Amino acid sequence: MKIVQSKPGLREQNKLDKRQRIQAAARELFSKHGYDSATLRQIAKRAHVGLGTLFNYAQDKRDLVFLIFNEELAAVTEQALKAADSASSLVDQLAAIYKPHYEYFSENPPLSRILLKELTFYSEGKQAATFHEIRERLFSGIEKVVWAAQREQRIRSREDPAIVARHIFFVCSGAIRWWIARLNPSPRDGLADLRRLLRLEIDGLQPVPANHGGRRGSGISRRREGASRRAGNTARKIRPTRV
Repeated sequence: MKIVQSKPGLREQNKLDKRQRIQAAARELFSKHGYDSATLRQIAKRAHVGLGTLFNYAQDKRDLVFLIFNEELAAVTEQALKAADSASSLVDQLAAIYKPHYEYFSENPPLSRILLKELTFYSEGKQAATFHEIRERLFSGIEKVVWAAQREQRIRSREDPAIVARHIFFVCSGAIRWWIARLNPSPRDGLADLRRLLRLEIDGLQPVPANHGGRRGSGISRRREGASRRAGNTARKIRPTRV
């Protein structure tokens, strides 16, 4: 039996049309005038809706930011988590997860800066629940790849994968904010910087164990050993002066 999907009714189509006009107007005015200067009244006027109608879709100006972004962020997150499956090392997996985010945010840096600023402590609003679901999906995806890396012994940490994932999430979120603040944020440069941070995070800052000599000892260790030997030889050559 063929299932025919019904088209949205006139009322639903009208609501969708208003929503899309509000999103487009907010995107345009936030990008052109900035978050602080653009007003809800200006956005409603540009969208050809009443101010009361606008409040049916967003509780306040901050909520309006997420009305713009939520649908697109959901699509970016889905793309990101699929990309992680095609990578091998944990660094490659994490870079694959965040590559779509860097590419997406670089399309409109002024608007992206508004989003990244306003999402801090964002917990109330008509769009808040949807945003937190998207972020939780991303967080769960990171936790999943961390757990797999632990199980396959690609990383040595035995910490709760949720804690490791949270730490990675904090590092990546901070890296994106640092990057988007640049005058012309390039996704390529941002990802290269993120990879360095991730390698530092995963490799750690622990010194090389003493029994890992040879090539693992690195040039710094060998130079230190050589300096110690030279200092010892010099000390043996110097005899105390008899008085």
